[in-house]
Amino acid sequence: MSDDTEVVVVGGGVAGLMAATYTARHGFQTRVFDTNESILRRNAHLENVPGFPAGINARLWLDLLAEQATEAGATIIDAEVTSVTDTERGGFRVETADETVETPRVVLATKNDVSYLDVDGVGIIDRGKEFVDTDERGRTGVEGCYAAGRLAEKAHQAAVCAGHGAEVAVTLLEDADVGFYHDWVAPAGYFTERDRDVPPGCEEIDAEEWERREQRSLEAMRERLSDPDLERPEQHPSVADE
Repeated sequence: MSDDTEVVVVGGGVAGLMAATYTARHGFQTRVFDTNESILRRNAHLENVPGFPAGINARLWLDLLAEQATEAGATIIDAEVTSVTDTERGGFRVETADETVETPRVVLATKNDVSYLDVDGVGIIDRGKEFVDTDERGRTGVEGCYAAGRLAEKAHQAAVCAGHGAEVAVTLLEDADVGFYHDWVAPAGYFTERDRDVPPGCEEIDAEEWERREQRSLEAMRERLSDPDLERPEQHPSVADE
């Protein structure tokens, strides 16, 4: 049994990956359990996410999000979660076929699947599809348990679900009382030369480090986008193979 994980994210779609990026980047040991079955893999061409004026291959975009979460420090595990339950001493027990993880915080991000969920106090809403009952920031009725994206009734839009995953993660960090969180990377002196401490989650970088990061960013995007091995979209299961 693994018991050193601080955040478990159930589901590696858009919302789950964005949540994991934020929690891992802030230093929370974060594990993502994913079956690689995001509905976005059925999208023929993704049009409405920021930063891609001509759109982008949806599977490539998901891969980039997964790489970003990994770069932030999250661990992505190819496994299906079979059970999420609460424990007598607080927190949650997350089970797959191969392992059991105990964690004080869990983010549920599995679209409309709640078959694995058995946490007393977490409400389920049935609208033909099942959703988890949350407030606007993804909190359920149980401390430490959150839901993000479609599972929290957010719009069926990739950009909206990505944003909500980030918002849920920031909410989790606020609830954990780890101090102000901001993902701002500032030029050297931005805070300190105004007699301010650098806020938690922020950093100042000098010109040399700025140049290094800019070049690394450009090189990474050239590599990923210049000659990508593009996956074709998956078809809906109800459509017969031609």
